Amino acid sequence: MVRLNVAGGIAAVSRVGDAVRGVAQVFRADASEGQRLEHETQQAALGQLSDEFGHAKRTWFDAFVDGLNRLPRPFLALGTLGLFVYAMADPAGFASRMEGLSFVPDQLWWLLGAIVGFYFGARELHYHRGSRGGPPPTEEATVIAGWHHSDDAPSDASGNAALDAWRRERAA
Repeated sequence: MVRLNVAGGIAAVSRVGDAVRGVAQVFRADASEGQRLEHETQQAALGQLSDEFGHAKRTWFDAFVDGLNRLPRPFLALGTLGLFVYAMADPAGFASRMEGLSFVPDQLWWLLGAIVGFYFGARELHYHRGSRGGPPPTEEATVIAGWHHSDDAPSDASGNAALDAWRRERAA
């Protein structure tokens, strides 16, 4: 007589399912874990910004320099519009001023171009790199992010048995 061991079969299927889930997590990171890591990264960045810019001792000099840093773009924009108004209001005076600009040496124009270019280029690069998120991470980046050590895990156990064994061997 053949007896079926249903409880043992269910346990075996459960173990196989756990093994498949573990193998799948090697190739595709858990979405909720990726979101948790992304949230931790964002919170760390916000904490860094609050540490940097959240100081209460803002002096008059800090406010003055911040105000000066905000002036070049409005001055350039309004100055350019002002040149159009000046050209229409006094064409002869505008023409004589523009003729005077033709006597400025080329090297001085290059210097002015470099200063303006570096100023606006550095600002654009700063905002392009820092405050904008960029494209969403690829699946590969999400998998790699899942490999990082989290702060809530004990410092001596990473969840990776091979890495933990290597660390123990290295410490011995």
